[in-house]
Amino acid sequence: MPNNITIWVDADACPTPMKEILFRAAVRVKAPLVLVANHWIRVPASPYISMTQVPSGFDVADDHIVLKVAKDDLVITSDIPLAAEVIEKGAHVITSRGEKYTLSNIRQRLNMRDFMDTMRASGEMTGGPAALGAKDKQAFGNALDQYLAKYANKA
Repeated sequence: MPNNITIWVDADACPTPMKEILFRAAVRVKAPLVLVANHWIRVPASPYISMTQVPSGFDVADDHIVLKVAKDDLVITSDIPLAAEVIEKGAHVITSRGEKYTLSNIRQRLNMRDFMDTMRASGEMTGGPAALGAKDKQAFGNALDQYLAKYANKA
């Protein structure tokens, strides 16, 4: 049965271990997986996996994903503004750390992001995220499996 969902990846910032998990999952459930980036990314030869290279520029990959995403599709991104836009279109979002962005938490995430931007602009050193570890990969895999169990191959 053909899949009625697509998995979109904001691939410029998606860590390689998460891409590898996505490649295996797409083939396993026969779901289209589209990596979108402003530079070429090697993907495995598979009828389910493709790469879309967009022109360089601020938010060009994000804009492409927003244009193409459909209700119940999955978007893999840690970009909070992109997540907010695709959630408004009825899509689902998982970050590379396995966190789910939803209608109920995206406003809070946007507010915190804006606050941290203001802090950085004022010269405050806020640091970046911790390095990805085994727990992050496991959380990502679990969140992806939960999504696929609910939405993959549903008519």
